[in-house]
Amino acid sequence: MKHRHALLAAGAASVLVLGGIVTATLPASAATTGCSVRYTVQSQWTSGFTANVAITNLGDAMPSWTLTFDFPNAGQRVTQGWSATWSQSGARVSAASMSWNGSLGTGASTSIGFVGAWSGANPVPASFSLNGTVCTGSVTTPTASPTSASPSPTATTPPPTGPAPKLKVSGNKIVTADGKAYRLLGVSRSSGEFACVQGKGMWDSGPVDQASVDAMKTWNIHAVRVPLNEECWLGVNGSPSGATYQQAVKDYVNLLVANGINVILDLHWNWGAYTNSPDWHCKDEHATCQKPMPDARYAPQFWTGVANAFKGNDAVVFDLFNEPYPDMPAEWNKTLGWQCLRDGGTCTGLPYEAAGMQDLVDAVRATGATNMLMVSGLEWTNDMREWLAYKPSDPLNNIAASWHAYSFNACATESCWDSQIAPLAQQVPVVLGEFGQDNCGFDYMQRLVNWADAHDMGYLAWTWNPWGCSTGAVLIKDWAGTPEPGVGEGYKAHLLTQSPYL
Repeated sequence: MKHRHALLAAGAASVLVLGGIVTATLPASAATTGCSVRYTVQSQWTSGFTANVAITNLGDAMPSWTLTFDFPNAGQRVTQGWSATWSQSGARVSAASMSWNGSLGTGASTSIGFVGAWSGANPVPASFSLNGTVCTGSVTTPTASPTSASPSPTATTPPPTGPAPKLKVSGNKIVTADGKAYRLLGVSRSSGEFACVQGKGMWDSGPVDQASVDAMKTWNIHAVRVPLNEECWLGVNGSPSGATYQQAVKDYVNLLVANGINVILDLHWNWGAYTNSPDWHCKDEHATCQKPMPDARYAPQFWTGVANAFKGNDAVVFDLFNEPYPDMPAEWNKTLGWQCLRDGGTCTGLPYEAAGMQDLVDAVRATGATNMLMVSGLEWTNDMREWLAYKPSDPLNNIAASWHAYSFNACATESCWDSQIAPLAQQVPVVLGEFGQDNCGFDYMQRLVNWADAHDMGYLAWTWNPWGCSTGAVLIKDWAGTPEPGVGEGYKAHLLTQSPYL
C-alpha cells in the first residue's frame, strides 16, 4: 500500500448495539413443512447494522429455498448481503439460496447475512417464512435500545488469551502446533516502514503499549502485520536505527505474541535506486518508498538479522517482500517478471541487482529459523496466476502465498478471485496480507471478506492508524480503536463474528 498520511484530530463516534433473536420451531407433527430461524443483529452503529440469519429445515429435504420476512420499520433496508441472492420491495425482504447452499436435508442448517441501514428504530422482524411456510415463534426483546449508546459488541469467540499459537503450513492450510487449522485475521499496523526515515520517531508517535493492544482485542484481532524498513533495521539510514530500532520491533512483537496475537513481519521499504521510474514513483536510492523488488545489497542481510532475532518463536511469520512489481520495469512482460521475482539478479528495466524470493528464503533458513514464510506475486502482489510455477524452494515446505486485493487493483471481482485465487488456495494457504477500498465505505471489503471466509482464507486489513479516512484504507479514528464510520464499523462488526480456528 502506498503510504497515505494525513493528520486528523480524533473525533467522537457513538457505537450502538442491539442483539435481537427470533427462534421459531414447528412441532414434530408438522415436521414435513417445519423450519427454524434465528435472526441476530450482531453489531449496530448510528445508521447501519449487520445481521446473521441461521435457517434450519425441520421438514422434508428441499433442493432450493427462499426466505422471506418483513422489516417492521420503514427506515430499515438491506444494503449488501451474502450467501444468498437478496432483494427488497417495500418492507418485504427475500433471500434466495445459492447453488452451493440450496440443498437442505431434514435437520440441515445454513447461515446467511447482510449489512443493513436503519433510521428511527431497528426492531427485529416478527415472522419468517421458508418456501412459503411460516416459521412461527416468539421474539426475544433486545436488551439495548437502538437509540441509546452502549458498549461495543462482543465477539462470538473470546478475545485472545495466552500466547499466540505457533504456526506452520500443512497442505493448503495454516495449522497450529497441535494440528488445528488456523486463519490469520486482523490488521496491518503501519509506520515501522517510514517513521524512522522521515524523522517521526519509531512508531509515528503512536502507542505500542498494553492499552493499544487491548484496543485491538476489542475488535477480535488475532493477527497484526508490522511493516519494516531494512535500512533502519540494519542501521544504514534513519533514526532510530540499528540496535535501537531492532529492540523496539522485538518489544512490540513480544507484547503482541504474549497477548495471543500472531505477528507478520514484512519487508516493506528497501534500498535501490529506481531512477528510470515513472513520475509518481520516488527515485531516492534510500528506503524511503516502495521499490519494485528487494535489493541484493541489503535485503538478505535484513532477513538474516530478523530471522536470528525471532527464530524459535514460530508465532511470528515472515512476509518476505511487500508488493513486488518487477513486471512493470520489464514493460509488463510477465515471464520476465516472475523469473525476476523468484531468481533476482539483473532484471530487465531494474538498475540495481535484485534479491529474488529464493535468495530471501535461503537467507532465513540458513539461520536455522523455522518460521512460516509468506511469498508475494506480481503487480503489487495482486497477480497470483503463476505463483505455483515460480514458488521458491523451501526445505521445510513452510510457505504461504501473500495476496493483496484493493478495489482499484486489476483482480477485484468475484469472477477473478474464483478463476485466479481459488485454484491457488486449493494447493497452498493464501493470506490476504493487505486489502481495502479507495473510499471510506465497506461494500467492496464486505464482498471480499465474505469470499475469503468461504475459502478458509485469512486477511489483514490496511490500516490500524488514525490518519483520517478521506480516501479509504484507514480503520480507526483514534488509538483507542474507535472505528471510522463505514469502513471501520463494517470491518469491526465482521471480525467480531469470526474465529481464527476453522
